Amino acid sequence: MARTRAPESQAGAPPTLGVGMVGYAFMGAAHSQGWRTAGHVFDLPLRPRLAAVCGRDEAAVRDAAARLGWAAVETDWRALIARDDVQLVDVCTPGDSHAEIAIAALEAGKHVLCEKPLANSVAEAEEMTRAAEEARARGQLAMVGFNYRRVPAVAYARTLIGQGRLGLLRHVRVTYLQDWLVDPDFPLTWRLSREYAGSGALGDLGAHIVDLVQYLAGEPIAGVSALSETFVKERPVLSGASSGLTGGGGATLGPVTVDDAAVFTGRLASGALASFEATRFAAGRKNALKLEINGSAGSLAFDLERLNELSFHDHTEPATTAGFRRILVTEPQHPYLEAWWPPGHALGYEHTFIHQVRDLVEAVANGTDPAPSFADGLQVQRVLAAVERSAANNALYTPVPAPPAPAPAAPVGAAVAATTGQA
Repeated sequence: MARTRAPESQAGAPPTLGVGMVGYAFMGAAHSQGWRTAGHVFDLPLRPRLAAVCGRDEAAVRDAAARLGWAAVETDWRALIARDDVQLVDVCTPGDSHAEIAIAALEAGKHVLCEKPLANSVAEAEEMTRAAEEARARGQLAMVGFNYRRVPAVAYARTLIGQGRLGLLRHVRVTYLQDWLVDPDFPLTWRLSREYAGSGALGDLGAHIVDLVQYLAGEPIAGVSALSETFVKERPVLSGASSGLTGGGGATLGPVTVDDAAVFTGRLASGALASFEATRFAAGRKNALKLEINGSAGSLAFDLERLNELSFHDHTEPATTAGFRRILVTEPQHPYLEAWWPPGHALGYEHTFIHQVRDLVEAVANGTDPAPSFADGLQVQRVLAAVERSAANNALYTPVPAPPAPAPAAPVGAAVAATTGQA
């Protein structure tokens, strides 16, 4: 397929950032929403251009490109990386291909956004993190897509904790419950195969809540004690295409090789205690993520199904008037909300991907390190691996290797010019 260089920016307009995306199903659609919309909401220093999307089925990827707003298509991710109108590669594929695609993109001089979990194993995540560190010295940036960090209420919770409003953290409890696997006749999609997904509810849902806890607490999980279970051992083999969350099955059964649910307790580096539950078997729960943190000076709670709200209790107030209060996180002073609607006008799930794009584009333009980094994704992977080891050993307490101290960031000169090819 012919390659084309990104068009020159119009006079007075910011330079372009050509984006190439690999994968176009559920996460591809969500990421496309972010790339299409961010520049229309926020005053970005670079203008994202949806240069090309990649998938193996040419007819399907052409249909996706038309629906999602991509200018061109590729059927080989290597060809997408080689395009000179692509400066950033967005990886939205199953986890088994994350490492190969992301490392190749970094080595080709591209910035990378990789959907979570970073990889299917600690070894792959370590290799990706090394590649990201080497690329950082050359001016390429890498970020992992934990989009729930970009819920304004979650980001504001991080601000309150950072200000010391909760005091010393004592307890964290978090659950992430879904029900799309309750039916034993649901087909054997790629999300139910260790070969492609790495793990089941643990990597799919558990990765999110592990990252949220470490992000909000500002410290790593030091060790875990876990149990996991696969409730339905065999499922109908998939017939036809699937996004991983949908599809039809045939008469033949195949083995489920990942967990259906995982529950674990953990200890943070400070000594605070945490409990986690991730399942795709909670009948009636569609996407129910709930979190509560208790400290010496207060508590806060968050519910993804009420994602514009944060519950906060200030324990330093007199007992006669103290209690949990509802904070409606829609004020322009709250994170990300300066560019959105008047107070009280709610945002939704898709806005997290728009905010993710804003943060990454600003980091690329300024040459600053984006978060969460591949190193953050590696730390989550180490926790997930410890959970699996503990569950395999009857909930034996299993330490998580401590992350190394971050090295000083190397300066990145002329970031915008290097990124866009425009001085």
